[in-house]
Amino acid sequence: MRSTFFLSRARSTLLLAVVLVLVGGPHGQAQTQQQIVWSEQEKPILEKIRTLRKLFDEDRARTTKDLALQIRQLSPGVNKVRLSYSLASLSTEGDFGRDTLQEVATTLSEALKEHPLPTTPKGAPAPYLELASLVRYEHVNATLDDPQYAAAVTQLQSNDLHRQQADFTLTDLNGQAWSLHELRGKVVLVNFWATWCPPCRTEMPDLNALYEELKDKGFVVLAISDEEADKVKPYIAHYQFGYPVLLDPGRKVHEAYNIEGIPKSFVYDREGKLVAQSIDMRTRSQFLQMLAEAGLKLN
Repeated sequence: MRSTFFLSRARSTLLLAVVLVLVGGPHGQAQTQQQIVWSEQEKPILEKIRTLRKLFDEDRARTTKDLALQIRQLSPGVNKVRLSYSLASLSTEGDFGRDTLQEVATTLSEALKEHPLPTTPKGAPAPYLELASLVRYEHVNATLDDPQYAAAVTQLQSNDLHRQQADFTLTDLNGQAWSLHELRGKVVLVNFWATWCPPCRTEMPDLNALYEELKDKGFVVLAISDEEADKVKPYIAHYQFGYPVLLDPGRKVHEAYNIEGIPKSFVYDREGKLVAQSIDMRTRSQFLQMLAEAGLKLN
């Protein structure tokens, strides 16, 4: 979970109650929500961000882009960073278009340029990591001459190296053990999720449908939850998902993959090379794009 400026991107109900009320990075000084003073120009933007998930995708894409442009017109300051970061954290929950993501990234970059955040003992503050993630994984453009941003880029590169080298053995809900290294020769999608996570629940039917369509072509999904079995089993049974669901209650695999927010997905090709990954929920078409990087396509 992202603490203070960090927060799991899945927990949108807490995003604005916790993330927006803080001044700096994860070890900065916290303020109560009552201590924050929102300007009359900021208040309507804040309310629209709170309700983004209630919109249909087409409306959400348009509204997200409009909000990015509105935030850009605000005066420099920590509130502008808060709003920019919060919008960015919600902008990757699906496919709202490259143009939308580019506007979001530009807004966050400009907000951080105008109001840099203090360094933290554990690395770059979350807004810098968010911007670096948009550039690295969503392939938008952003420039920021800031050592914090450079540190964020380096941190993501290090995380990816660990994910490429990662291996694990976990047991599924039926008691079968699965080891990543034993699946060479297959295309493997490792998905981190939880029953409480709305974006996870949204993407799971598409992921299950693709698994059923492609499993005979050597496609394996390993869905990993850090919850207890008594929470996971009823959920999977109710929706009848067919792919393996693995339990990681000690979070050792989560930690090996540097998972701080979910859902996240990682695709390994038949040689075991990490070829694609997502920083948030994916649609069916986005999952197919990831699998195409591993040479796996529908007929």
